[in-house]
Amino acid sequence: MADSLTTLRKDLSVDQQLALRTAASRLLTEFAGTYGVETIERFLHTSYDQFASGSSVPNYLPLLAERFARQRLQALARVEGHHRDGRPVVLFLCTHNAGRSQLALGFFTHLAGEAAVAWSGGSEPGTGVNPAAVAAMAERGIDISTEYPKPWTDEVVRAADVVVTMGCGDACPVFPGTRYENWEIDDPAGRSVAEVRPIRDDVERRVRRLLDQLGVPVTR
Repeated sequence: MADSLTTLRKDLSVDQQLALRTAASRLLTEFAGTYGVETIERFLHTSYDQFASGSSVPNYLPLLAERFARQRLQALARVEGHHRDGRPVVLFLCTHNAGRSQLALGFFTHLAGEAAVAWSGGSEPGTGVNPAAVAAMAERGIDISTEYPKPWTDEVVRAADVVVTMGCGDACPVFPGTRYENWEIDDPAGRSVAEVRPIRDDVERRVRRLLDQLGVPVTR
């Protein structure tokens, strides 16, 4: 695998190539028996390319690519029937994946724990999560500072049992057989922490209601 990755990415520095080779090795171990080298490499490199053009922190790109590739491979495994654990999967979508969808993802993950799966994405991903949203969530003891804006992909949308859209309009993907909800929620972009708090609380109420509808127990 190392030789293949080196050959494929001559446009990268030695350190970036090494980081991608290490990421590919981890992914190959995680998905052993499900996906092989070619699929792992394809998902890893296309994930890398998703972030390369807009990132100001190139040394962080291999890690972002690995995280996104892992999510996409998990989604593909669900779509193809390789992995069905009975847990509901919810996808939160907004325009930049920097505010509303990250608030929803943070609450859902915090409240559901291991009982459900949540992902998020944007039609036009930004370059970072809204700092006011990060601060507002920190007030509730939820850390979303390590999250990052990312696009959605077909396999991620197809793997979701519920797709919640927030402001992405016609750009939001539609697949037959998937449950869709549209939440009319104010955009936190350009707002202070004080202004984001009521948006945060609105998102929490909606997430709690969705978890109740899905039959997911909430202990917090």
